[in-house]
Amino acid sequence: MSEDTIVAIATFPGNAGINIIRISGDNALNIAGKIFMKKNSNRESKLSLKSRYLHYGYILDKNEKIIDEVLLSYMKSPNTYTREDIIEINCHGGVISAKKILETVLEHDCRLAENGEFTKRAFLNGRIDLTQAEAVIDIINAKTDSSHEISVNHLEGRLSKEINKIIKEIMDLLANIEVNIDFPEYDEDVITINKVKTLSINVIEEIDRLIRTADTGKIIKEGIKTVILGKPNVGKSSLMNFLLNENRAIVTDIPGTTRDTIEEYVNIKGIPLRIIDTAGIRETDDKIEKIGVEKALDKINESDLIIMVFDSSKELESEDEIIINHIKGKKVIYIRNKSDLENKLDLSNYDEIEKDIINISVLKNEGLENIINKINDMFFQGSINISNELIINNVRHKNLLIKAKKSLEEVLKSIEEDMTIDFIEIDLKDAMESLGLIVGASVSDDLVEKIFTEFCIGK
Repeated sequence: MSEDTIVAIATFPGNAGINIIRISGDNALNIAGKIFMKKNSNRESKLSLKSRYLHYGYILDKNEKIIDEVLLSYMKSPNTYTREDIIEINCHGGVISAKKILETVLEHDCRLAENGEFTKRAFLNGRIDLTQAEAVIDIINAKTDSSHEISVNHLEGRLSKEINKIIKEIMDLLANIEVNIDFPEYDEDVITINKVKTLSINVIEEIDRLIRTADTGKIIKEGIKTVILGKPNVGKSSLMNFLLNENRAIVTDIPGTTRDTIEEYVNIKGIPLRIIDTAGIRETDDKIEKIGVEKALDKINESDLIIMVFDSSKELESEDEIIINHIKGKKVIYIRNKSDLENKLDLSNYDEIEKDIINISVLKNEGLENIINKINDMFFQGSINISNELIINNVRHKNLLIKAKKSLEEVLKSIEEDMTIDFIEIDLKDAMESLGLIVGASVSDDLVEKIFTEFCIGK
């Protein structure tokens, strides 16, 4: 456990019903005794706080002046979030009360917590492993029910349990190998090699199953990066506003209104989209609009999905064909907007586009359902079902799984080439080390610092 006692405001600053100031460490109870006075009590009375009860009273500053009326709770270690003594002070919402209480606490042998330090202490003190710690920030940042559910599964330890099971299998096998190396007279080489081969094949299958879920997990966590493309005035900004259900982008009849990219996040029926509206792509002499067109073309390479919008009331033009050529090889949904008007758009030279194109009218709010169904089919095979499946949603975890798999493939290669058992042992240990990095069994201080700096201060 850390020798420092830390404090932070655990709630978002601003007007609210309550604010919570959290203190963790050996000195937490002592600090409470110096700044808290129970209702109908006095400063001469010795403060007695029963663990896991709410105590009603006041926080006093160094001049014994009441800062606020509060509810204070004391949680005794080790059965706490950090496995240290914790004091939580519930004061009135707003900025001033919480700030004054924080300043008062900091006067009593206590320091301000670093980003994520409460969760970091929970990890360092063995209450949670690294996957569970990372799940905490994912829960905080979750933007859809699916993303939240995946993170809760990780917080409950489903991923840890799976990884630790594999680690144990490799450890047991390594113990067997060590015996074989130390006592070669027992001549169990063939048995050990067969065990190594069987285990490696089985573990590679398990790791592959997890890796296959990573793309879906990344999309659910970060959203489908969706770029809306089209020539000027086809209704790109109107479509974005339609999807967002708000007037986020400026819409006019003047071509070139959108000069820069506009990015927003939206959750439509459980499908997370990071929508990027771009400048209309056309030849232009306007320097600012030209930059916007260049940025729109750059976004094509970064996208997971492109929605290309045609104007059904106009004939196919060179600007349309320029975009079609730019987006070859990408996942594309083709949209024919303004379907409420007479159709003049001839796509007979583009059979694949004509076959899959979706007709919509943003003006009449028609066609959104078809777009969402198409996205669902393209990315989730028609449904998002995560209830019974363990899904990887962390790039760090995916990369370490790939690394572990490569080490196990080297094991199988060594067996095929009749390498000695000690060479095989090295690759098995490498695989185990990569898996251990996922749960934090072996992890550098630098990595720990990097992970927890992504947290807010109060968590």
